[in-house]
Formats: sequence, structure tokens, C-alpha cells
Amino acid sequence: QVQLVESGGGLVHPGGSLRLSCTASGSSFTRDAVGWYRQAPGKQRELVAVITSSGTTLRGDSVSGRFTISTDKAKHAVYLQIDALEPEDTAVYYCNSGLIVVPGAGVLAGRSWGQGTQVTVSS
Repeated sequence: QVQLVESGGGLVHPGGSLRLSCTASGSSFTRDAVGWYRQAPGKQRELVAVITSSGTTLRGDSVSGRFTISTDKAKHAVYLQIDALEPEDTAVYYCNSGLIVVPGAGVLAGRSWGQGTQVTVSS
């Protein structure tokens, strides 16, 4: 099973940017779709973005173009760049591996999760 470790969260002023990182152990990482979810206080966990092994990217329905996902397979890493941060982006952000993308239907979360990294947007 893939082990995932997130980093890069913190306290940011509105309008700022962050790049979250997730590093993975396990050989299947380069073959799997990987992605980011987030969970705000009192809300359900929601999909932020996915990148497939072929490089196709998808964003969650409630997420805007301010979020960009990318990978560095050589480093077994996936990144989430978040620009123009808003207070509504405050959440714990989780890395996920082994997602299944179903064309026309949606995304199923994989079994491997990181511990999460807290992003707080506040003035």
C-alpha cells in the first residue's frame, strides 16, 4: 500500500498562494491516479483535483481554476498550487492515491490517504 505524506499547509492571508506537496512511497504511485481532497469544519470531504497517470487533470465541481495539480513522478510527488486564496478555502487538505476516474460519472477515491495538512486563510 502507498504511504502518503502531505506538507506545505499553513496560515495565509486572503489573496495569497500556497503549494501543497505530497510525497509517496510505493511503486504503484507512478501508475495510479492521484489527487487532493479537502474537508472544511462541519463539511463533507470534497474532491479538489485529480491527475491521472497519463497526465490528464480534473477539478472538483466546486473548485475553480485557482487550483492546479501537478506531479513529479521521479520524486514520487504530487503538488497542489492554490492561488488567490479565500477564507472559504480553509480546510484540511488530503492527498489520495489510487483514485478511479469514471468518464461521465465522476471520481472514486482511492484507498491510500495521507494524514492531511491544514490550510487556514485569514486576515
